[in-house]
Order: sequence, then structure tokens, then C-alpha cells
Amino acid sequence: MKKGLKILLILGFILAVILAVGYMYKTSTKTLDKFDTAEIGTRDIVTKAVATGSVKPRELIEIKPNISGVIAQIHVKEGDVVNAGDLIATLRVIPSVSSLNAAQQQINSAKITLNNEEIQFNRTKSLYEQGVVPKQEYDNALMSYQIAQQNLKDAQANYKLAQTGVAPGLESYATTQIRATISGMILTIPVEIGNMVQEINNFSVGTTIATMADVKQMIFEGNADEADVGKLKEGMPIAVTIGALPDEKFEGILSFISPSGADNSGIVQFEIKADVQLKEDIFLRANYSANAEVILSEAKDALAIETAHVRFDDNGEPFVEVLKPGTEDYEQPVYQKKIIELGISDGVYTQVLGGLKKGDKVKIFNTDLEKSTGGAPHR
Repeated sequence: MKKGLKILLILGFILAVILAVGYMYKTSTKTLDKFDTAEIGTRDIVTKAVATGSVKPRELIEIKPNISGVIAQIHVKEGDVVNAGDLIATLRVIPSVSSLNAAQQQINSAKITLNNEEIQFNRTKSLYEQGVVPKQEYDNALMSYQIAQQNLKDAQANYKLAQTGVAPGLESYATTQIRATISGMILTIPVEIGNMVQEINNFSVGTTIATMADVKQMIFEGNADEADVGKLKEGMPIAVTIGALPDEKFEGILSFISPSGADNSGIVQFEIKADVQLKEDIFLRANYSANAEVILSEAKDALAIETAHVRFDDNGEPFVEVLKPGTEDYEQPVYQKKIIELGISDGVYTQVLGGLKKGDKVKIFNTDLEKSTGGAPHR
């Protein structure tokens, strides 16, 4: 019994020794991890701020009447190019019966008053010439007579105004012919024949008969996020991409940055404007949606590394591990840690200002390419 137990213990010990030796051998002969590498090269790096908005005419002009009436004729259509002074629409004034009646009553009253003042004046004049009344009384009678004459003229002018909408002597200022005030394109005509239109005055903004603009002068108007607006300056070049013309790009110059931002769904944005350089063979329609890219910084033919390959040590210093030349074919390639100096970044690539040279191969971390089939790693 004791002999059998002794044999089992000896066999167990031998088995444990065999397993331990096998594990140590397997561990010592395990293929070491190898990493992919990326070669340092040169490229252009550009950082940009993007704003969304639309292209619009620099100035949008609203054509409004200075008398009220009804649209009798419209002489243009949307898209027409007109010169300053060209006829756009004709109005017809519809007099108010009550206004005409009141004006007529004013004329009748003024005539009665004038007739009475004329009699008084003639009587006073005769007495003055006979030396019966002093000159002061004659002057007062003359003044009253002249005021009565002017009141009649005013009443007649009011009647003409109620009848035609235009006071006598002011025909050149208030007219039923609505004309273009600038040379440009008719963009919209929001009225139709038969519509009533209201004159523009101190108490009314008036009815817009047409909107027009010089479409040869277009601007980009959009919004930039607060994260980018601090880097923008007036005079910066921009590139405008039109949604309806994806294959075309238009150059421009940043001309305005709003001093005040507006909250848009929790994001503060600032309005920007830029002059757009048009192309002769391409017509830009007003209010095309567009994106504008503003170049913030640029490095031509710069030494660059993919941003994902850069690591940072405990002191916040950027570093990479560079493959030591001549060790590529070693069972365990040798990598050397190098602190590097970084420049601008477009998010994908970062400029390298120091610590690396063109052709260096840096380790790509977290890329263990050892295959269970024993395939060689890609470098």
C-alpha cells in the first residue's frame, strides 16, 4: 500500500516536471510581437474654418410706390435685366367718393369766403382812395383777400389730389409710373395686376412692387462657429462651394465678421460676409446655398506624420518610437523613443518641426500583426 502511494507520487512529480519544462520551452520560443511602421514623408497641410450660408447680391433694392393705387400694368418679368429709369409697373389711382365730396365742399366754402373778402376789399380800397380809412385798414383787407384766394387754390389742389393721387405741381415726385431706381436684374415681383398697393411714407413701409439687384456683385453670407471665429481676420482669402454647382469653386475675400454672436441650438455662431469673385461663364442665382472654407494656416511640402501615430508622455511631450536602421529583419526590431516638435495639423496629418527626418519609420502602436499562422508582419 505504501509502495503504491510512493510510486504515484513519483509519477506525479515527473509529470509536473515535464509540464513545467514544456511551458518554459514554449514561452522561450514564442514569436515576439512585431508592429507595423509608417514612413515619414512630406505633404501640404492646410487648416481651415468652414462656414455655412448662401450667396446673395451685395445690395437688394425694393421698388415701392410713393402714391397708393391699383396695379394697372406690369411691364417686366422676373429675370429681366433693366436699366435705371426703365418702366416696371403702372398704377391706377381709384379716388374715394367721400374724399372727393369733402374736397368739393371745401372748394365751395372757399369760393364763398373769397367772394365775401373780395367785396370787403373793394369797399375798403374805395374808402382808402378817398382818404376816409387809414392805410393799415386797407392793408388788412388786402391780406384777408389774398388769404381767401390762397385757400381756394389749396381746396382745388386737395380735390385734384383726391381725384388723381397727385397734387398739382408735384407730378414729377409722385407718379403712377413705377420705374427702376438702379440698373440690374428683377429678382421677384410679389404683386399682380389688380392688387392694391400702399405708398411709402412716414407711417407705412409701403408695398413692394419688385425687388432687384446687381447680380454682378455677389457676396457670401454665412455663420462661423465661435471656435473658429477668433482665428478669422478681414482680408483672408476664402473658397466658396455652391451646393447646386459642386464642381465649381469661387474665390473670395473675407470682408465682415460680426462683433456679436447668436445662439443657434446651443452653439454660438458669428455672421461673416465675403466678396465673391464671379466667373463670366457661370450665372449665380441669388440665395444659392453655399459653404465657405477660410484658410487659417498652411504649410507647403512639410514633413508630416499621421496624427494617430503621435503619443504623449507624462509631461505632455509628444513622442514616437523610430525603427533603428538595420534592425528591420531582426526577430525583435529595435525602436528608439524620440521627442518631436509639432506644427499645424489638419486633423489627419500633423506637421513635424523637429525630431524626425524624411524616411524615418515610426512604430504604429496597438497594431500587433502576429498571425496565428505564423505569417510575417507588414512593414
